[in-house]
Amino acid sequence: MANSSSIRHHRIGSAAVIEINRPPVNAINHDIRAGLIAALAAVAADGEVERIILAGAGDIFAAGADAGEFDLPMMQPDLPTVVAALESAPMPVIAAIKGACLGGGLELALACCWRIAAPTAQLGLPEVILGVVPGSGGTQRLPRLVGMKTALSMIPEGRGIRAAEALEIGLVDQQDDDPVAAALALPLADLDGRPPVSRLPAPSSAPEAAEAALAKARRRMPRQRAPEEAIRLVGLAASHAFDDALKEERATFLRLRDGDECRALRHIFFAERGARTPARLKAVPPAPLDSTIVVGGGTMGAGIAHALARAGSAVTLIERDDAALDAARQRMAGLYDAAVRRGLVQARLAAAEQGAIRFQAGYDGIDTAGLVIEAVFEDMQVKRNVLTALDRAAPDAVLASNTSYLDIDLMAGCLADPSRLVGLHFFSPAHIMKLLEIVRGARTSDHALATGYALAKRLRKIPVEVGVCDGFVGNRMLQRVREAAELLLLDGAEVVQIDRVMRGFGYAMGLYETQDMSGLDIAWANRRRQQATRDPERRYSKVQDQVCEAGWLGRKAGRGWYIYEDGKPVGLNPDVAPLVAAESARHGITRQALADDAVMQTLLLALINEAACILDEGIAGAAADIDLVLVHGYGFPRFRGGPLCHADSMGTGMIRDRIAALQKTDPVIWKLSPLIDRLAAAGKGFLD
Repeated sequence: MANSSSIRHHRIGSAAVIEINRPPVNAINHDIRAGLIAALAAVAADGEVERIILAGAGDIFAAGADAGEFDLPMMQPDLPTVVAALESAPMPVIAAIKGACLGGGLELALACCWRIAAPTAQLGLPEVILGVVPGSGGTQRLPRLVGMKTALSMIPEGRGIRAAEALEIGLVDQQDDDPVAAALALPLADLDGRPPVSRLPAPSSAPEAAEAALAKARRRMPRQRAPEEAIRLVGLAASHAFDDALKEERATFLRLRDGDECRALRHIFFAERGARTPARLKAVPPAPLDSTIVVGGGTMGAGIAHALARAGSAVTLIERDDAALDAARQRMAGLYDAAVRRGLVQARLAAAEQGAIRFQAGYDGIDTAGLVIEAVFEDMQVKRNVLTALDRAAPDAVLASNTSYLDIDLMAGCLADPSRLVGLHFFSPAHIMKLLEIVRGARTSDHALATGYALAKRLRKIPVEVGVCDGFVGNRMLQRVREAAELLLLDGAEVVQIDRVMRGFGYAMGLYETQDMSGLDIAWANRRRQQATRDPERRYSKVQDQVCEAGWLGRKAGRGWYIYEDGKPVGLNPDVAPLVAAESARHGITRQALADDAVMQTLLLALINEAACILDEGIAGAAADIDLVLVHGYGFPRFRGGPLCHADSMGTGMIRDRIAALQKTDPVIWKLSPLIDRLAAAGKGFLD
């Protein structure tokens, strides 16, 4: 039989096997859709075929539609046409499922009259993660097959399930290590008279399950349209005729596909896929990572060591003395206890991993190390002292500094070979947060950079390469937005208002809530470090320092911007307001109430302008890198795509004009980024 570039089919006895063949994940594009239609027509014309087996080449069935086509005009045949052709084929169609069967892939399988899955198969409709809903019958067929409650637990969350669960709920009919062989052996009598899923009885309505799904969606994905639309569409399966509900599903899919939310989520999706070792480093061998050294067993060091041990690296954790080592052991034990409680690791394996971690005082015996990560106190002299000792103790290792703000080039100056130092900015908690800023110093070697990327891959983190400046990408932008918020307080905004508008924009927590949760002392120490070089002409609010000086260091102290009882906020700290009023008076400001929109816009403009400066200075290599850092490290709402993706939806011309207006009120703080000016003049956006 003839084959297309992405579809191949052949006969095995009286069976026709049609394979989707588009590595690596068999993403469904126009070529696959057209190829499936052609293959079905060719098979239908073969009078000797008694069954069709639909499979994926390799170990993947189909991981969904090709999201890269979302920005293109819709081309026929579309996926609903292919699904209808499968369901109306003149002979039974059996889905033989290995690996991922997701999104459009599952919609193809739902159109088949029988489904056989390998034990490793993963099935689901994750479209909401990209800001759309299933658009080829998924919201209507799945509830008919597995019931309303189960469908509502899967589609609005984008939840995938394994083959065993799929068999239990009736999503698949068989489980077999070799689904194609099982499909060939299946008696045709088992398929006689079996109705297509679309003609199964409508499911019973489940209003309580729908309400629970809606509440969960609003809690986990606030302000996102796709999950709520998915719940509405699943509900139609119980109340509307199949064909009518199918038309509404398709219309909703197309409407969401063309919206800002879907574009933003696609942007982040592709940015994540592109966050990997750059081409220039792929031929550069990294340092070996099977055995690693971590210096410093505090919160960050213990988290890094835990992540390394969980990734299979033999870890040695170094501290300065026995007392510090005991504290590090306790922290490590706490991390493993938490992992066991969360079901991330079995107790027996956790005990073995933890027992394999070496704890030692001093630097003896590390001369063969491949990678040493220092995670000591965020102080330049402390870090230089450690690196000086490591220069002698581990002469051939790549040395990495876990720093949030400090100058990698100044640190490298204490090494005989500065090229072996790379910055690795882990985010707290280091064993959970997915982001890793890889800091490229002026003399950092390709070998050291390649090691940073290899480590990110091993730890399953998202690497973003950044240059040297105070705070790199994420913390530099955080400092700027904190400054904007502090000055908004002086002008008349309120702490609770700033937190409220940020949550309304899509952040899980507001700025001051986040500060209280993480503790105010780290940022305070950084402000003290910067004090000597601070521009005296730059307006500065002392309120944040006064809060710290009073001992109100956040949740851990029972008081910060808010007051806490048993670790839970019970109200605003009433002693902050007099500090704000006094500081406003010192600056000669008469406080006036500010509109919520004006507050949020000012915070966004501060973020966007600083991001533009970072991009223009070459600290970040691409707008997508900045968006990844802010989404994965600082809570910027994913469905808005990051600050620069969101800036493009606002328009660079409008951003330029609004920053220019702010520049008239404070020309020191509000200096328009030259990049914004150039983009606006050219009618372009950051993602262009």
